[in-house]
Amino acid sequence: MKIAIIGAGISGLLTALELIEQDCSVDIFDQPYSGSASWAGGGILSPMYPWRYTPAVNQLAQFGKALYQEWNQKLQPVSGIDFQIHETGMLIFDQEDFRQGLSYSQQFQEPMQICELIQHEQLRQINPHIASGFKEALYFPQLANIRNPRLLQSIQNYLKTHPNVQFFENTAIQQLDIQHGQVMAVRDQNLCSFQADQFVLTTGAWSEQWSRQLNIQLPVKPVHGQMILFKTPENWLPTMCMNRVMYLIPRSDGHIVCGSSMAHQGFNTSINPQTSESILTASLEMVPELAQFPIVKQWAGLRPGSPEGIPYIGKIPDINNLWANFGHFRNGLCMGPASARLLRQLILKQPPLIEPQVYSPERLIPQSYDRVHSTAS
Repeated sequence: MKIAIIGAGISGLLTALELIEQDCSVDIFDQPYSGSASWAGGGILSPMYPWRYTPAVNQLAQFGKALYQEWNQKLQPVSGIDFQIHETGMLIFDQEDFRQGLSYSQQFQEPMQICELIQHEQLRQINPHIASGFKEALYFPQLANIRNPRLLQSIQNYLKTHPNVQFFENTAIQQLDIQHGQVMAVRDQNLCSFQADQFVLTTGAWSEQWSRQLNIQLPVKPVHGQMILFKTPENWLPTMCMNRVMYLIPRSDGHIVCGSSMAHQGFNTSINPQTSESILTASLEMVPELAQFPIVKQWAGLRPGSPEGIPYIGKIPDINNLWANFGHFRNGLCMGPASARLLRQLILKQPPLIEPQVYSPERLIPQSYDRVHSTAS
């Protein structure tokens, strides 16, 4: 079976990995914007404050760490790149979330979300750089982060050497040739035509562009997020930290990713100085000593915002061979591996990893939305 994947961010790349493992032939069309959120994100392998999210998000995210560990072991000998899954744990300082976090941990017993409330002395032992004003925190010892630029580089290297993969760089697919409920081919900016048996849209924040051609409304909007990168000595900051939705993510080589913001400003990815100042202020509130170290980079990316952050995974309504894997909002990296596996299972008619109905694009049709959610509940 030949499958065309439109979009080469984390959703497209992981979908390709899943399909070639099943001996499918895959064409990957790397859009000019591909990976906007995937490269830019922080790489926390969990939703931030998972108790604030719908179960559909956490259901996919819980598989992220284990599946990335499997993929890293398989890909690294070929790609030569380690994802650097960094098991730092996390401290959350939002007091209003302490009760909910502990309750969530006890109720669901997910390894990544097991936590305890720690007090001043233990807090200093775990992370001596925390500001003295913080007297207690929720501590998640098993939370990890992944170095997402290395993740994408590794998968790309692996796919580009695989005999079942054709990788089309900077090829903007703009037209779906749909006849009698089936995609016959897709066309790029030069009107070159590409055929396949199945087609997958993994176009992230740009997915709404297909609404007109598909005659359905795809409610996916770009959501701007901004980051700052510090450079400290290796392993200087021992844990991730979070307060009021701002986070610090340490890498093993001493880089610390600080973020992030949210803004609705279309497809503009420019750096906002006021946002930079807000991120910097929040970072120094948690770890004042960061002020001693240089800022080496700032950047922004566009998340694929969707209602409740629930991605669309499955067959596009009324089209027999067109599939969706987009709309992951803030959690594309941690939901990505399970999303790709679920989509592969649906395309190849295999038993699904989890109940797929709540993610179905059928909910894009108003009368189907109520049916899907009543089924899921």
